[in-house]
Amino acid sequence: MNEQSLEPDELRTLFLFEGLSDEQIGWIAEHGRVETFPQGTTVVREGEPATCFYVLLSGTLRMTRAVRGEEVEMHRSDQRGVYCGATQFFLEKRDEHPYGASVYALTDTAFFLLPAEELAERFRAWFPMSAHLLEGMFLGSRNAQLVIGQRERLLALGALSAGLTHELNNPAAAAVRATSSLRERVAGMRHKLALLARHEIEPGLLEKLIDVQETLVKRVANAPGLTAMQAADREDELTDWLDDHDVADGWDLAPIFVPAGITASDLDEVGGTVGEEFLNAALRWLGYALETETLMGEIEDATTRISKLLAAAKQYSQMDRAPHQWIDVHDGLDSTLVMLSGKIGAGVRVVKEYDRSVPQVPAYAGELNQVWTNLVDNAVAAMEGRGTLTVRTAVENDRVMIEIGDTGHGVPPENRQRIFEPFFTTKPVGDGTGLGLDISWRIVVNRHHGDLRVQSEPGDTRFQVLLPLTEQPHS
Repeated sequence: MNEQSLEPDELRTLFLFEGLSDEQIGWIAEHGRVETFPQGTTVVREGEPATCFYVLLSGTLRMTRAVRGEEVEMHRSDQRGVYCGATQFFLEKRDEHPYGASVYALTDTAFFLLPAEELAERFRAWFPMSAHLLEGMFLGSRNAQLVIGQRERLLALGALSAGLTHELNNPAAAAVRATSSLRERVAGMRHKLALLARHEIEPGLLEKLIDVQETLVKRVANAPGLTAMQAADREDELTDWLDDHDVADGWDLAPIFVPAGITASDLDEVGGTVGEEFLNAALRWLGYALETETLMGEIEDATTRISKLLAAAKQYSQMDRAPHQWIDVHDGLDSTLVMLSGKIGAGVRVVKEYDRSVPQVPAYAGELNQVWTNLVDNAVAAMEGRGTLTVRTAVENDRVMIEIGDTGHGVPPENRQRIFEPFFTTKPVGDGTGLGLDISWRIVVNRHHGDLRVQSEPGDTRFQVLLPLTEQPHS
């Protein structure tokens, strides 16, 4: 790299220095120097001591930051006068703030350099109030972003936990109720079996009764669904049969037999097998067996539901999975909808328009789940508890497109250019931090080399995420 000086008059052509006094511009000219960097040169490297303040004179620079081990491009510019390097020189404890980004020369470039330590001393002497204000703004903004970011994550975790707890509670409560009822039915079966034994039923007859029981129990899982009117007619028919055969409290058995698909001809078969003497006890035993089978089916359904919910939670959190992998985007979308089902509520209809031919994409699945969470959460909030949430996937050229649509009030035109800015929110004070879409933008655009865009009008807002189908080179 080559070094040279710059005259005060030329310094005044840079917007940073145009308002300085003759004394100040003289100091800048005396202590600064011009350095040139060939194309491809590293100008400064992130994390190294911030020793110099750089002002671009010519050429094009590229600025990057390391994000979880990957270098992500933040900015590139050829505008004369843009600055980089020790941009936090005004801080009192400047040695605690190294270069915050790496800068590369995309073309042959020239920079005007100032020593950061000496510049900081002069700056505080020339502009003491501005120095204090800048330091306060920087530290306040940094602390606010840390606190609000942490709050955002805690709120998201709380909402997801509450939704998952709500979803788990229903099948868990159903399993508890069914288990309690099952205990009563098993006790009843033991009692009826004892009654049959006391009547000294023949072993061969008991075997036939067990065969009939097994045949009828197998029908429970495949019993046809009935309308309320059909079920009532079947119950009346079976009640009449039970009354005709002097079975006590037949009205109590009919509602057990009908859902299991038992007909009057089936009861005729039972009667023909055991005879009138054992009919009452045999039918009671059969009723308990059918109820037991039904209850075990309910327990199986409830525990299966719990297992699926836990699987969705595990998929959402990407537990035990590599951070970067080839993924099916539908898995993450489905698990996010499950995790947010409690917040989505009964008033919002969820429509899935999935193109199942969409190929897998290389991605950080856990981070994309955070994007889906932010977009779905915003969509639900925009609809205020009532509307249609549409989740659509498709292939668009060489990218996968994931679209989250809602029927809410829409994003006003004046806000569409600002919604991805950090801390910008249209929600009431205290309801939103303004970081959700900023985080989503950085995950999609910077982390995955994709695109995030919005189309909106009242009643039809669509956020579209586009992800490349192939591995992208590191920035």
